[in-house]
Amino acid sequence: MSTALTNRSETATATETAATTEATTEAPADATPEAPRGLLAVVLTATFMTALDFFVVNVAVPSVQADLGAGPAAVQWVIAGFSLALAAGLVTAGRLGDRYGRRRVFGLGLALFTLASAGCGLAPTAAALVGARVVQGLAAALMGPQVLAILRTAFSGAAQARAFARYALTMGVGSVFGQLIGGLLIRADLFGLGWRSCFLINLPIGLAALALVRRCLPESRAPQRPGLDPVGVLLVTAALTGLVLPLIQGPQQGWPLWTWLCLGGSAALLAGFTVHQHRARDTGSPLVDTRLFRTRSFGAGLLAQLAFWLGQASFFLVLALHLQLGRGLDALGAGLVFTAIGLGYLLTSNAAHRVAARLGGRRTITVGGLLMAAGLGLLALAVYGAPGGSVWWLAPGLFVDGLGMGLVIAPVTSVVLAGVEPRLAGSAAGVLATVQQVGGALGIALIGLLYYGAGDPVAAFGRSVTALAVLELVLVGLVRLLPRRG
Repeated sequence: MSTALTNRSETATATETAATTEATTEAPADATPEAPRGLLAVVLTATFMTALDFFVVNVAVPSVQADLGAGPAAVQWVIAGFSLALAAGLVTAGRLGDRYGRRRVFGLGLALFTLASAGCGLAPTAAALVGARVVQGLAAALMGPQVLAILRTAFSGAAQARAFARYALTMGVGSVFGQLIGGLLIRADLFGLGWRSCFLINLPIGLAALALVRRCLPESRAPQRPGLDPVGVLLVTAALTGLVLPLIQGPQQGWPLWTWLCLGGSAALLAGFTVHQHRARDTGSPLVDTRLFRTRSFGAGLLAQLAFWLGQASFFLVLALHLQLGRGLDALGAGLVFTAIGLGYLLTSNAAHRVAARLGGRRTITVGGLLMAAGLGLLALAVYGAPGGSVWWLAPGLFVDGLGMGLVIAPVTSVVLAGVEPRLAGSAAGVLATVQQVGGALGIALIGLLYYGAGDPVAAFGRSVTALAVLELVLVGLVRLLPRRG
């Protein structure tokens, strides 16, 4: 379930007016004082629901198994189906927004996500739940790039910085508190719904947001109405599926031969996709304009994004495993421990844009990365120094890690989009969101190898957080590649 922003003022054509609801032009980057009231509330509601549903399912798994009689393979696909559909659809969804209108595609995604949430909550069988989760992932893919593109084109300057800070805050709250929220919902057992309330809670929220889409979101799209590039869509979808699927399933299945064949095929397909995009740039309309990577902030920013998200999903996973398997806590108890991260995150995330305005984006991300490394180091000390001590000895390290997270997510997101022309905002947002998802899946696979290879739960967690601390130092090193003005 992610700023020091550009001070450039890139001009495109005028936004939609009240009388022209289907305008085909790109919203001007400098027209942000006129951004409709309620815009942030609508897009951030969708962001929160996506982040929450990405993580809350981990809490619901035991109840799902008991209620639906789901076996291990079905449970894996309840989680993997969402992640796989989300990762595979993001790049294409960014182009759909550029072509057909970002508000239109966002609204379609929000409606589909709400409908799929109802399908999850009412699923009579494990197979039905898996199918609804796949649809949820596709719907989340439709929304994700549109949110980033809308924030990029509807706001600029200080207003854009505040918008991305609130986006990062929303992502973090949904991710960090997802387990706690899920535990509370299951413990409350609203109307006897049990785990189903984790999904059905999206219905009133999604319907309320959907009712405001047309009123609060300006329409924007790329001015030349780019083509869809069906060959590119097929290549990138197959490549990302071949990459993410073995990363999700490989650790649980012991990396059988098919996982390595998929990874090799994915590399070949990505190479073919790159060649095709170069040719399509000259002869038509590429799905991903390779000229994006000529911008230093975009290319280096994606590397920083990859390093950051390699650590995030994997850290949440090993922490949840340590608390529930190593310390014997239930889902709600583990969720309460997660609040230590959340408190640190809340303190810094909403102020990150002000810190970045004073220090610059590079320094802000550097400070955040160092804080995260320090927090993870404190966790390792707590684990090795007092292996049988209270679980709350972990709280200082978690709090410091949360402080660092809050200083990284918004700046490292805005850096990638800062130099992107508004007409390419959808395509760039799709690539950015894809890197986030692939980074998360790759991190879980790599850190999972360390965790499960250690045997002893305490040693496994200590080894994992030590590796993650080193990874945050790699992030700090990659920040040096970013433009100095950031």
